[in-house]
Amino acid sequence: MDVVPLGPGVLAGFTSRTGGASAAPWQGLNLGLHVGDDPDVVAANRQALERRVGVPVVFATQVHGSDVLVVGDAGDDGERGDGLVTRSCDVALGVYVADCAPVLLADPVARVVAAAHAGRPGLVAGVLQATLDAMVRAGADPGRVVAAVGPCIAGASYEVPAAMRDDVAAVVPEAASRTTSGTPAVDLAAGVRAVLLRCGVASVHVDGRDTYADPALYSHRRAVHDRAAATGRSAGVVRLLPGARPPGG
Repeated sequence: MDVVPLGPGVLAGFTSRTGGASAAPWQGLNLGLHVGDDPDVVAANRQALERRVGVPVVFATQVHGSDVLVVGDAGDDGERGDGLVTRSCDVALGVYVADCAPVLLADPVARVVAAAHAGRPGLVAGVLQATLDAMVRAGADPGRVVAAVGPCIAGASYEVPAAMRDDVAAVVPEAASRTTSGTPAVDLAAGVRAVLLRCGVASVHVDGRDTYADPALYSHRRAVHDRAAATGRSAGVVRLLPGARPPGG
């Protein structure tokens, strides 16, 4: 897991294909149970991730919407939603991706963390705003929130029909883009960053890696274009570490 800094008392990062026991075509650290991989192997991959973060990782059933789950313990795993928020040190929050943007957020003073699955439909539906709203209800201040946007399909690779690009741009203008060949596209990372900054988030780090172009990352679109049988799922993961509250908390 590539660790990203979200403040004191917070562990956060993004996985890639590196490590794991999945065979081809999922080869590597596939964390998705719904993509045809051997469930026992996926379970072993998840256990390896949980050893890395030190607690169970809660994943929701993602539906490209804006529903947000407030997570209390590992028993919340599998519920429907695309955003997760917690104040608990006993679980980590995870979102699956294979081109969509995994977004991790933390207010280290209020001791609130969140994860959001922001694909094109979720970005338009307002999953980021809904996740931030749930963080605020849990005590967070957007002006203290630090966010990290993980690897996702880049605007240079994410070709869409012009009408679809325009529909996204009507809600998030910064997401309008063009591919390297000049065709209409959506830039998820740029759209996510713009929405978070408009919501008052203090700092937004963008990973910048393109899942479609980087074979070290899972990409659903690349698998479709390559006529592959399937691809796996990476994850963004965030947790609160136990211990004293940071200064000001």
